[in-house]
Amino acid sequence: MTFKDRVGLGRDFNLLWAGQSVSLIGDKINLFVVPTLMIVALQASAFQVGLVSMAQYVAIPVLSLVAGVLVDRWNLRWTLIACDLIRFAAIALIPLAYWLDFLSVPLIFFSVAAVSATSVFFNLAYTATISSIVPVHDRVKAISNLETSRTTSEVVGPAIASGLYALIGVWSLVVDMVTYLVSAAGLRAMRPYGTDKPPAQPMWSRLKQGIRLNWDDRVLRGTLLATLLANIGGPIFVTVTPMLAYRGLGLSVRTFGVVMSVAAVFAVIGALTARKVAAKAGPARMAPWSVFLHSVVGLGILAAPMLPAAYVLGATLSLYGVFMVWYNVSASGVRQERVKPEDQAVSHAAFRTATWGIIPVSVFAGGLMVQLMTPHLGDLGATRLTMVIGTLIGTLFAALPMVGTHALLKREKEAAAEAEAVPA
Repeated sequence: MTFKDRVGLGRDFNLLWAGQSVSLIGDKINLFVVPTLMIVALQASAFQVGLVSMAQYVAIPVLSLVAGVLVDRWNLRWTLIACDLIRFAAIALIPLAYWLDFLSVPLIFFSVAAVSATSVFFNLAYTATISSIVPVHDRVKAISNLETSRTTSEVVGPAIASGLYALIGVWSLVVDMVTYLVSAAGLRAMRPYGTDKPPAQPMWSRLKQGIRLNWDDRVLRGTLLATLLANIGGPIFVTVTPMLAYRGLGLSVRTFGVVMSVAAVFAVIGALTARKVAAKAGPARMAPWSVFLHSVVGLGILAAPMLPAAYVLGATLSLYGVFMVWYNVSASGVRQERVKPEDQAVSHAAFRTATWGIIPVSVFAGGLMVQLMTPHLGDLGATRLTMVIGTLIGTLFAALPMVGTHALLKREKEAAAEAEAVPA
């Protein structure tokens, strides 16, 4: 995809995309610095790391359905701006507490949980915004652009974060704070959109509609179940990765930052190739293969420390990221085409409640398993076994619900073409 292709989605999308791209870099700094701060500076236990990781996701099952109905009724642009400003304030608590000498695990938990709660509203409004400002035929391109930004942030984010943490410690979170202000400024510069709202339905009726949209449609149900199963095992793998790197394999903060950045380079390659692969294979065929391969490559961690740990971790996470990006692009493309713009927020809310609602349980279980197994297996054995359990869940089950989706969509298109060919 050329640069001209990417900027051809219009000024408003480019402002949205630019602001989110900057904010995503800040998010990756946060995701790197917070567990590093806990493990290195606060000497937090595996249980505490798992607990704070859980806080990143706990608001999703609690708030998503209600948030979807509320976002339906609110001005999308101002909702996004307000969310950015609230997240700026929540992140500011951590360096402020450090400066005043009362930084603690409970305070970090509160800050992370507040960002998580606000992000529920942001992500739903963001999904609805794409449908509001991007024509349906350009949405795979828009999603691919956003995935490229997300994966690019994973390249530069850990590298920046590890360097900043080495230089200024907790104050590296100030960069994350500033990126939220940049995102808010980009949103403020956009032209008003999404202001004409349909008459509000009763909340309970709208909630049920969001659930039915996902369950009654076989294609949407397949994406929901596949993502749910992937999110049972995947977050366990991701949460335990820093524990494996620091305590199991003895990597330094800087080395782990480089490993994460190298892995993210391949995720960018995944994002850049996702649209082309989806065009050749079809998004619905690409999705089940992607989520299966994403899980299989996680078993690569078993090669360390027999082989050099940094290389093993880098190679495993590189392929892990490529296939995850392919799945995100293909599954999102299928869903965006299947759901009407006015139903995007409430449909995505129900989808996220089911698929992301399991993540707090998964990340907590990951930390708890490591905590319980470490006395018997040591840091290396406990973290490796926990990550293998997480990746096997995805390998054995996640792809199954989407098998046959491509053939189903092909039959539907053929039936629609035949119906159009019949004279009225």
